[in-house]
Amino acid sequence: MKLHFESDLPYQIDAIEAVCDLFRGQEVCRSVFTITAQALGGAGTPQSFEGKQFTESGGIGNALQLIIDEELNENLQQVQLRNGLPPSLPLESKQPLDFTVEMETGTGKTYVYLRSVFELNQRYGFTKFVVVVPSVAIKEGVNKTLQITREHFEGLYPSAKGYEFFQYDSDKLGQVRNFATSPNIQIMVITVGAINKFGDEAAAQAEESDEAKRREKSKNKMYRASEKTGGERPIDLIRQTRPILIVDEPQSVDGGIDGKGKKALAHMSPLCTLRYSATHAEKHHMVYRLDAVDAYEQRLVKQIEVAAATVQGGNNRPYVKLLAINNKRGVILASIEVDRENAAGVVRRDTIQVQDGFDLEQETGRALYADIRIGEIRAGSGKKTSNDQFLELKVPGSEVFLHIGEAWSDVDASAVHREMIRRTIKEHLDKEKRLRPLGVKVLSLFFIDEVAKYRQYDKQGNPVKGEYATIFEEEYKRWARHPDYQSLFGEIDLTTAADEVHNGYFSIDKKKVGGKTVEMLKDTSGTTAADDDTYNLIMRDKEKLLSFESPLKFIFSHSALKEGWDNPNVFQICNFSTRETERWRRQTIGRGLRLCVNQKGERLRGFEINTLTVIATESYEQFAENLQKDIEKDTGIQFGVVHDHEFAGIPVTSETGDVSPFGFEASKTLWGHLQAVGYISDKGKVQDSLKTALKTGSLKLPAQFEAQLPQIVAVLKKLSGKLEVKNADNRKPISVRKSVLLSPDFKALWDRIKHKTTYRVQFDNEKLIERCIEALDKAPAVSKTRLQWKKAGMAIGKSGVDALLRSVSESIALHEADIELPDVLTELQDRTQLTRKTIARILIESTRLNDFKRNPQQFIELASDAINRCKRLALVDGIKYQRLGDEHYYAQALFESEELSGYLQNLVLNTEKSVYEHVVYDSAIERDFAESLEKNEAIKVYAKLPGWFKVPTPLGTYNPDWAVLVTLDGQERLYFVVETKGSLFDDELRDREGGKIECGAAHFTALAREVDAARYVIARSVEDVFAKKRVWP
Repeated sequence: MKLHFESDLPYQIDAIEAVCDLFRGQEVCRSVFTITAQALGGAGTPQSFEGKQFTESGGIGNALQLIIDEELNENLQQVQLRNGLPPSLPLESKQPLDFTVEMETGTGKTYVYLRSVFELNQRYGFTKFVVVVPSVAIKEGVNKTLQITREHFEGLYPSAKGYEFFQYDSDKLGQVRNFATSPNIQIMVITVGAINKFGDEAAAQAEESDEAKRREKSKNKMYRASEKTGGERPIDLIRQTRPILIVDEPQSVDGGIDGKGKKALAHMSPLCTLRYSATHAEKHHMVYRLDAVDAYEQRLVKQIEVAAATVQGGNNRPYVKLLAINNKRGVILASIEVDRENAAGVVRRDTIQVQDGFDLEQETGRALYADIRIGEIRAGSGKKTSNDQFLELKVPGSEVFLHIGEAWSDVDASAVHREMIRRTIKEHLDKEKRLRPLGVKVLSLFFIDEVAKYRQYDKQGNPVKGEYATIFEEEYKRWARHPDYQSLFGEIDLTTAADEVHNGYFSIDKKKVGGKTVEMLKDTSGTTAADDDTYNLIMRDKEKLLSFESPLKFIFSHSALKEGWDNPNVFQICNFSTRETERWRRQTIGRGLRLCVNQKGERLRGFEINTLTVIATESYEQFAENLQKDIEKDTGIQFGVVHDHEFAGIPVTSETGDVSPFGFEASKTLWGHLQAVGYISDKGKVQDSLKTALKTGSLKLPAQFEAQLPQIVAVLKKLSGKLEVKNADNRKPISVRKSVLLSPDFKALWDRIKHKTTYRVQFDNEKLIERCIEALDKAPAVSKTRLQWKKAGMAIGKSGVDALLRSVSESIALHEADIELPDVLTELQDRTQLTRKTIARILIESTRLNDFKRNPQQFIELASDAINRCKRLALVDGIKYQRLGDEHYYAQALFESEELSGYLQNLVLNTEKSVYEHVVYDSAIERDFAESLEKNEAIKVYAKLPGWFKVPTPLGTYNPDWAVLVTLDGQERLYFVVETKGSLFDDELRDREGGKIECGAAHFTALAREVDAARYVIARSVEDVFAKKRVWP
């Protein structure tokens, strides 16, 4: 396969122009160098010296003739204005010239900076370029690109034919002399590691002064004179060429806090430094920006979707995940995630704060965590990554050390990993059915936690399939036999096909095993020298992997979550790795963002073809939220924020027809107006008022900006996102209607319901046991732990990352092994307060005890719920209320002293007969009931009873819905307490709710001393009240 390169992509041309226009007006240097040029070039072959100068060593270098703090600075401001970037500080002649280009992963950054080399040469005659990269992976990628683009670039730039590129090698210093003396374009590719090995001049001088050290093999070859360079020091040859440095991924090159890499770059005395990355740590004089949002909105990368695995009904193992560690005023706290039992006896995954010595059985309320305690919590130095922080978990017989993002125990990992592999294969085959006819080979990538889980070795050193490889082949064969995929497999022999379609890209370690040297794969961090083999292999095989001729489709790797490791036809990424760094989502996605290519090497566009599916174990909502945080940290993008330079690049047409940019000052003025009228905050955060104005088309601007209104609105819409109504903003205090509250009618109603009661309960133990056995037998089935897939698309815009749910799969049973069974009697005794003897009888005489082994936690929750439900019914059946003395009652004055508020969307407004000016409702039935009370002439007064009006019950306090006074025929007065429900039938009311209603009825029966006492009614409508349905007494 031969990859095809496009030369007319507008965004790439814009990035190239941004760099080249910095040197607009660069003068041509010819003068005295012409004679020497002929001597160098040979008779009859004169050389051009635009942008070149001779060095003292007889070499040819780059020359800058522009005045830095005037002409070059003016060019920089014009480029920034054109590209809508904030103006940077003025350039100074004594400061290094650093310029930044930001391009999202997958948009052709390497192509852009290499083509910029040829444009700079064509326009200004620059010839000496050094590409500095952070790793072997990227070095291999750049070298590969230089090889496969030669024909393409020589076609675009015929005068550049004969250009040379090489990888710096300290044993081949003759290449450095050629770099300095050649009149052709020279591109040196070097890793920052090689630069750092140069040492420095002081170290070289120390070696020279020590004869013993001088005889040793010097580590400072760059600073020592060499025969291979004609007696010159290599560093001097490079310096005098004034090379243009191109730094790929500068955040990894500069060298962090100590800046070792940055200092090494300065030793080369560059004419200027061009810095290219998607994730700059420092942004020196930004000249072009194509960030993650731009790339997504312009469809320059694949769209992203996540298939999220949600585990249901597990919690049968102690689970701990370390989320964060904080050191506040000397107190070290860890945030951990555990399975915690709530007040209702239900286990939920929850976040808690812990310190050294905390007992997790006590913190979670679960015996499953017995003898599990928090040990040392290390907050770290603050200078390193999260690996510098850890939590020691003391478990029975051992200790476990967790770093940020790592978890211990939980659902059987093997069962979940099997389902993740199975889902990845399905997603792969679904895409293959669609894309293979288009000539696109689909690839899938697995990032695994241990190499040994993919490949192991026997005693003789022979490779043996590990757990993941075995699972993969089993699941691949299963899908291959599925009717949906017969068109893909046809006559294929699955016994060999399953083995051929997958392979691992890992670092290799050579060891002596069984008397012979064998190559064994090993775990690495992704940053070690041993990773070189991995990257070399994946880069060398890039075209082979894209071809149908290679059967390999599924790639397993351990440490490739870093820059440089990618392939345009990766459509699925499945991440098993527990090494959860802060940026793992961005790093993972970055490996598959590039638009795919077909068998002709042509790039195909459009989201209908290019969709990257990430198979993950966090919810799709969490994935979207955390992806947004990753993007904010990586790129500095502030979602939903308007900056004062946002409008500077808007084109403005003058009366004469000339087009010029809006300008920075005008942009600042407009920003100030938006802030002054409350559309944005002091820091530029978009407010709901702006979203509303944009939605309704009512945005008002000063007269001088009206002509640009459509462009300004377009910018603001991208930044603002959707209008979300926040309930808190609509909350309204509700006042009492005194004309009703103080009326004789309401006083008469209130006097009949205001008194308090107490209760006592009697029930039959034998009847309770029989009910519990029956309820347990009829309880829902106990299922195994299950896993469900939810697939959601990630929409990335200026306002943030939104997750849009697309599909939900049927849940799948997980086959967990070796689940430790808890003490079921103790668990149920704690949850039900019945004796062990009673619980044992219920379990033995029921038919459900065998379900306990299938899913212990689910069975315990189900059984305790059934028993407690029967207990509630037994309590209600035997309950008896008694009115307390006349001094125990709810005072009518509480209506004025206790505040009431409600949301606008849940209010019946301006009621006349209610004790409150507005009625708060919780359902459509309550809303309709309130409206009917207002309209019905028979209703004199009523109250939606407030939350402080409570009836005590053994099931918790009960708050009835309504108190109503009805007058029939103008004479008969009826007093009601009404519970509004959608159903009037007992079996359709929830047990707890139905029990409370039964207790409420008994309470009001106890208050019924007068003939015209208040009657308790369950009703769906006012007509039901009149019919006196379900009335006590």
